[in-house]
Amino acid sequence: MDDDAADIDPAADRTELEVDIARDVRALTAISEQIGHVFARSNDLRPNDFRALMHVATADAEGSPVSAGQLSKVMGVSAPAVTYLVERMIESGHLDRVSDPADRRRVNLTYTDQGMAVAAGFFGPLGSRTRAALSDLPDTDLAAAHRVLVSVTTALREFYAEFPASGHAAE
Repeated sequence: MDDDAADIDPAADRTELEVDIARDVRALTAISEQIGHVFARSNDLRPNDFRALMHVATADAEGSPVSAGQLSKVMGVSAPAVTYLVERMIESGHLDRVSDPADRRRVNLTYTDQGMAVAAGFFGPLGSRTRAALSDLPDTDLAAAHRVLVSVTTALREFYAEFPASGHAAE
C-alpha cells in the first residue's frame, strides 16, 4: 500500500467535498440571481416579477401548479401585493390564470405561450451553453450531480419550512 494513500483522511475529504458543494450552490445562486436581474430589466419586469415567474415555472416543472395564494406564501409577500403582481404579469402577457382540472374552484397560475417564448428567447442560449458545458461528462456524473442537487434542494426546503414566517412550519 502506498504510504501517501494511508495518510488520506476520508472524513476530511468528505467534509471538504461538502464545503465545496455548499460553495458551489452559493455561487450558482448568486450568478442565477444576476442573470434573473438581467432578464427582468430586459423585459421591463421588477425583481419580484421575476421571482414570481421562477416560482410558477418551478411549480409547473414539478407537476404542482401554484395558485396566487400559494405564491403569496412562498414569496413572503401580502395577498394584495401578489394580486397586483399577478395582474401586471397577466397584463404583460407572461402569466395567465387557469382552472385546476382536479378542482374547478381552484385557480392556478401558468405561463402563456408569449411568456414561454420570451423566456425561451432569453434563456435558450444559456441552455445551449449548459449542454455544451456538460457534453463531455459521462451520464453517471450527471446522474450523481442530479442526486446531489435534489438532496441539497430538499435540505433547503426543509430548512425553510422550519421558519414560522415561511408559512410552512409545523405547529
